[in-house]
Amino acid sequence: MVMPDFAPWTRERVLALPADGNRYELIDGQLIVSPAARPPHQIACYHLARLLDPYVRQHNLGLLLPLAADLEPEAGQLTQPDLFVLPPGPRFTRWEDAPRPRLVVEVLSPSTARYDRGLKRRFYQRAGIPEYWIVDLDGRVIERWRPGDERPEVTSEWLQWQPESTIPPLELDLEDFFDEAGTGER
Repeated sequence: MVMPDFAPWTRERVLALPADGNRYELIDGQLIVSPAARPPHQIACYHLARLLDPYVRQHNLGLLLPLAADLEPEAGQLTQPDLFVLPPGPRFTRWEDAPRPRLVVEVLSPSTARYDRGLKRRFYQRAGIPEYWIVDLDGRVIERWRPGDERPEVTSEWLQWQPESTIPPLELDLEDFFDEAGTGER
């Protein structure tokens, strides 16, 4: 009798999976598989990137990336945030060499909400990501988490982001953002 192979998931095994349109992430040995994002999710990412990018560029905060990337905030892990800001630094050619993001954003989907609010949130806090935002399109709120937080800051009207104390904060009008993203009535 041949026993099935129950080898633990590793970053290398996940990266070797076929490109089948799914999103694969690995946190603490747990494989997370998500289907391709639906239009409302992608539209929200697009609008949030449009709001963040001018601020990031104006203040030389690094690089805003609204695309899937095989990041490695901790050795052996693999995450693909919806949006993230990498601080300025030397060029890199492999995602595992990228600096730790200063901001990570996940837009909730029915298939990802449990992981975004649980496993991923705890992981990003532990990994020392300074800001982790969870965008809830249905609730029209953004949850902001920082490494030591036991509860999120939940906001529906305005969100300020000030990654460096020497620059003015970015102020996001969330009611306008959710309207632009097409999330329904106020």
